[in-house]
Amino acid sequence: MTRLNAIDPQETTGKTKELLDGVKAKLGRVPNLMRTLANAPAALEGYLSFSGALGGGVLDARLRERIALAVADANSCEYCLSAHTAIGKMVGLDEDEILSSRKATSDDPRVNAALGFAHRIVVKRGEVDDSEVREVRAAGFSDAEITEIVAHVALNVFTNYFNHVAQTVVDFPKVELTLGVGR
Repeated sequence: MTRLNAIDPQETTGKTKELLDGVKAKLGRVPNLMRTLANAPAALEGYLSFSGALGGGVLDARLRERIALAVADANSCEYCLSAHTAIGKMVGLDEDEILSSRKATSDDPRVNAALGFAHRIVVKRGEVDDSEVREVRAAGFSDAEITEIVAHVALNVFTNYFNHVAQTVVDFPKVELTLGVGR
């Protein structure tokens, strides 16, 4: 059962209304994550700004979604796993890519390095060692790309943890936490 209330976009005013209207204009609907974050307009605005900035970064949408899937599975976040599975399909990921991303692996060596690095950032709480940075760099990632991998992990950890605390109701096709990579 949800712990924090989802805000009804029809009953908002001011900054909250502006933010939720912007989400609806962009996505065609207001997902429960945004409705629940709207309890604190500053938190919602921060999330939207960070997410928007990274959306214009150097990592493509497919890799961003694959990182989100790896992080969601590592943190056992059913909401984010469900959301990013749906979004991943929208950006062209197939079922095998979605499942391998959840395991932080890929048949593509470059993607595999990025996902493994993202997963290690999560499980090691950012305390990766020099060899792990060298490994992702050897796979062809620039300092800008490595920085964005870290930023995507941080953004997704935020939403994972928020959803754990809020017990956000999943409003995407539900994906079960079955792989056991996380905990």
